Amino acid sequence: MRFCFTERFLPLAIAIKKARRINELPPYIFTEIDRKKREAIARGVDLIDLGVGDPDIPTPAPVVEKLVEAASKPVNHRYPNSAGMIEFRQAVAAWYGRRFGVKLDAASEVVSLIGSKEGIANMAVAFVDPGETVLVSTPCYPVYHIGTVFNGGKNYFLPLTKQNRFLPDLDAIPADVARQAKMLWINYPNNPTAAVAEKDFFTRVVEFAERHNIIVCHDAAYTEMGFDGYRPMSFLEVDGAREVGIEFHSLSKTFNMTGWRVGMAVGNKELVAGLAQVKSNVDSGIFQGVQEAAIEALRLGDAIIEPSRKVFQERRDILVDGLRAAGFECEKPRATFYVWVSVPKGLTSAEFATRVLEQAGVVITPGNGFGAPGEGYVRFTLCVDKLRLKEVTDRIQRVKI
Repeated sequence: MRFCFTERFLPLAIAIKKARRINELPPYIFTEIDRKKREAIARGVDLIDLGVGDPDIPTPAPVVEKLVEAASKPVNHRYPNSAGMIEFRQAVAAWYGRRFGVKLDAASEVVSLIGSKEGIANMAVAFVDPGETVLVSTPCYPVYHIGTVFNGGKNYFLPLTKQNRFLPDLDAIPADVARQAKMLWINYPNNPTAAVAEKDFFTRVVEFAERHNIIVCHDAAYTEMGFDGYRPMSFLEVDGAREVGIEFHSLSKTFNMTGWRVGMAVGNKELVAGLAQVKSNVDSGIFQGVQEAAIEALRLGDAIIEPSRKVFQERRDILVDGLRAAGFECEKPRATFYVWVSVPKGLTSAEFATRVLEQAGVVITPGNGFGAPGEGYVRFTLCVDKLRLKEVTDRIQRVKI
């Protein structure tokens, strides 16, 4: 007997269609940068990558040693609590008390995060309904507004400009927008502009939130990267902040632990509980071995942070002094490991970043990738050693403008 196989017996490919929320997203800025980097490397370019804020300094040895010890404990090989070990949350509360003078209840005002990025995205899951408005200071870390989009909300962007010291102008928000707003995102010390905020600004934010019944979300990931003796404050230090807001923090930049994925959100207990409720349904928490290592990092605090702070300050001076000598306009940042640089006249942010990549082999990030008000700027990071940074300033001088 002979068998005849026709097309009707062949498997048919299904038509795969992404959700509208995915198709509406702009390209994630670091994905596009990675593509350009791969192309340059394929051409044999010796790249110096100042594009992504990923510290090159190793995690402090005592933290690594604690992980090695904790990883061998069978009790840590099982599912963790999605809200975090109470011991970790107590360590967070104790650190906030020492560092900022903020008293937190570990059981109800602290939740662990698989890196602050996860918690930032999940805030919209917990609190933003379709059609609700979220106020987003921009240029910014893209996850603030992406979380809104994923959950059907509407973003209203607040431009951060040099004229206003890269602080949002709350008085410029139209009355009807303020009435409709559910949430406000702020971030100081700021990524990407490296701007800082003081108590008077945070006080105005609290008053604005109280007046319009708005949830304040403050991303404080860079408070420990302050230079020249400057110590950035927590939003929760301001009277009334706990009643209106939640603060996100991370061990990633503080302790050079970006790959470990451990952070926390603290503040208003209803906001913390809502975020914890989402997490209990969508993730299984942080490996307890990592939490034990994080406890050690928080316990040691400045003793292991200060060496990194000194390294980044020295790098900041090398890069800023070199860029200024080459004729570029930039401030010497008081915090973060970013330098926000004005683009030469006649070029867009993307055009200048492309020239720097192609002619100097240096990766920097176009400012407009963080939001439209970032046009006219590029962001440099300080995440390579000082010799390479000196080489960056030498190479940049050769770029044809």
